[in-house]
Parts: sequence; structure tokens; C-alpha cells
Amino acid sequence: MGAGLTGLPAAQPVPPLPTSLLPLPTALLPRSFFARPAVAVAPELLGCVLRHESADGPVAVVITEAEAYAGSADPASHAFRGRTPRNAVMFGEPGHAYVYFTYGMHYCVNLICMPAGTAEGVLLRAGRVIEGAALAAARAAPGAPPRDLARGPARLCRAMAITRAQDGADACDPASPLRVLARAVPVPQTAHGPRVGVSQGADTPWRFWITGEPTVSPYRAHVPKRRPGQKVPRPG
Repeated sequence: MGAGLTGLPAAQPVPPLPTSLLPLPTALLPRSFFARPAVAVAPELLGCVLRHESADGPVAVVITEAEAYAGSADPASHAFRGRTPRNAVMFGEPGHAYVYFTYGMHYCVNLICMPAGTAEGVLLRAGRVIEGAALAAARAAPGAPPRDLARGPARLCRAMAITRAQDGADACDPASPLRVLARAVPVPQTAHGPRVGVSQGADTPWRFWITGEPTVSPYRAHVPKRRPGQKVPRPG
């Protein structure tokens, strides 16, 4: 799935992140943190805390996996072909959430990077639940193990009750129900590799994760959809 970041030692066993972390850190990430290229922000979000206070109560996760998308320079980005009503938040102020609906059933949440007009972002792919575990479990599939509650971008949004209602939420605002808090735990080792399931820019190594963390989602390459009746080419 890709080698470790340049200059890091060879992979070694890494202790798992804690399953609870209370009290949570109180320092919000400043807007200046996000006013940088997404590829710089994504690895530094690992170990930070995403917290959402819904009507049912709060759920918080330590971010364990994230992917960078570079707007008009990145064919895998939703902003590659310009601004639309769906992706308008991406062109706004950094530090806001961009939430989209996909496959007719799932939500995914991104954090916007770079000054307004540039439209870069970081997709939050996975996290470890550290607050509100019972609430997150109640929203999950029956019998889901704790590591799977926010393992993958759709599960993360379901665990945290993030929907299109949170699109545009200011994650740098202390009064916002959806906030990003400063790094909660040391992150001794990370790795990077290709992004999951993208058909364009598939080899760009802009997916980042905490080495050895069981909540990180599995890597899957893009699989082209076949039209009904389309024959699969045979080798040789």
C-alpha cells in the first residue's frame, strides 16, 4: 500500500491509540493550519480529533487516515472541473467542512484547505472513537466491533451523524457543533500510498495513515464498472 514517509525508519509494531481520551484536548486547530496545500495538511491531521455534537450527544474520533485532493490540479478531485452547487464549499474559506453524498447512500466529510478560490481538501477516511462510543455503536451495523465504528469515510460519517446538514460547517469556530481539535496523542509513525478507489490520479501517493492502527481502512484500487452484457477481456 505504499512505503513510509521519506526519512522515517522501517515499520515497527506501534501501540494502538487509546480507546478513550477524556478530557479531550480543548485547543482548536487554527484557520492558518488549513490555509496550506492539502498534501501538507493531511498527514498533520493524523492524531487530531474530530468532534461532532449532534442532538443525540457528542461523538469524537482521533483521525487515523486521510487523503489529500489538490483541486484543479488533481483529476481525482471534485473541484477538478470547476465550481458547482455541490462543491461550492471547496472554493470558500479554509477550515470548513465539505460533505457530499455518494452511491445514493453514504456521506463523506472533507476539510477544506488553501485560501478561498483554490479548492483543495482532505478527505477524512477513518478514525478511532474516543468519546461517545455507545452512541456510535448504536448507529453502526449490529455487532460491529469497536475498530469498525469509524473505519472508512462512510462509517465515520455515520458514527458521527455527519450529513449534508454539516456541509459548510466551520470546524475552526469554537461555537460550531463540528470542530477539529489539536493532536490528542503522539503519532510516532505514519505511512503513505495511493488513494482508495480513484480512477484518475490512481498512483498519486496522497493517502496517509497511522502505521499499525487497526481502524485504518483497507486499500482498494478502482474497479471499472461493466455495462450489462459487456465481455471481460481474456488474457492472451
